[in-house]
Amino acid sequence: MSVGNILIVEDENIIALDIKRTLTRAGYTIVGIAICADEAIQQAEQSQPDLVLMDISIEGDRDGIETATQLHELYQIPIIYLTAHADERTLSRAKATPTFGYVHKPFNRQELTTMIEIAISKHKAEQAIRQALKEQQELSELKSRFISIVSHEVRNPLNIVLVSAELLEHYIELARTDKQQLCLQRIRESVRQINDLVTDVLALGEAESTDLHCQPESIDLVQFCSTTLEVARFQANDRYTITLLLREQNGRAVSIETPPSIQVYLDTKLLRPVLANLLSNAIKYSPPGSAIQISCIYSEKEVVFQIQDQGIGIPISDQSRLFTSFYRASNVRTISGTGLGLSIVKQYVELHGGQITLQSAIGEGTTVTVTIPLIETSSMQ
Repeated sequence: MSVGNILIVEDENIIALDIKRTLTRAGYTIVGIAICADEAIQQAEQSQPDLVLMDISIEGDRDGIETATQLHELYQIPIIYLTAHADERTLSRAKATPTFGYVHKPFNRQELTTMIEIAISKHKAEQAIRQALKEQQELSELKSRFISIVSHEVRNPLNIVLVSAELLEHYIELARTDKQQLCLQRIRESVRQINDLVTDVLALGEAESTDLHCQPESIDLVQFCSTTLEVARFQANDRYTITLLLREQNGRAVSIETPPSIQVYLDTKLLRPVLANLLSNAIKYSPPGSAIQISCIYSEKEVVFQIQDQGIGIPISDQSRLFTSFYRASNVRTISGTGLGLSIVKQYVELHGGQITLQSAIGEGTTVTVTIPLIETSSMQ
């Protein structure tokens, strides 16, 4: 049994002494007996008890329920109510406070000590959880600051390397040998890979941060999709055929040449990196000359984005873990990557209240589907 310090708040002296004698025999320490709210608060401040036994009816202008609420706010002390009788309204008030139980008068010794044991154990468990959550939050904040500092310190020398490579390329352009050309290409590619890693790590830290929220705003869906297509085509550099398909959920296609204005509420700061990452993967894991399709299917309730490629595909055994940080499919071989992209994408999609799924088979390509629920215009007013 736990050894605990207990404060008794009871205005009937005989009952208070009986409780004190019972609990002392059971191994508890009684730090005081109070008969009103002021005495209870004063003694609690002085003795910091592990638990308070609180009679609901006590002397003074504040009853036990009001006193218990104040004690909990001030010192987070667990409270067990003592009551001989109580009407429904009083019980409802008591239940609304952070109580750890009730003991009816006349009390049974076994019942009282059992309730005290449960209350003290429960309170200690809650304190441990709160402390763990606090430490976890502090660790998360520390990790975010560390990532930000390291990423900044890495990017500065990377930029210097990249600029130096461009200057070298410019000054030796006329007399450049094949070996020099290869070295410059390797420098640019290495810088790009490290820069991608830094970007992914920063994005992951931001996604895991409690400060990142979904903030939808009114956008033109067609224009958003068209811009996404242009960026993807620029990245593909004519090595792939990338097409955009717009259609309503009922299957009716929408002309991209003369599209209607479709106003929806979306957070583009979350969705742009989602689509950019999925398109980058489609390009990275597809052979040059293959086709990649971006589909946007919309209705009044949701928007569905699909990225479909004809790439190497993903083994079934890997698919359940692809959205885990740093995990990469077993068939990527020497294709560069960090294993962070899909983890970040999933967190951004979930921040938007959406979901992401994929279908894939080895050698047959991959289709990733992102479903985002739409916020009604009236809810944004």
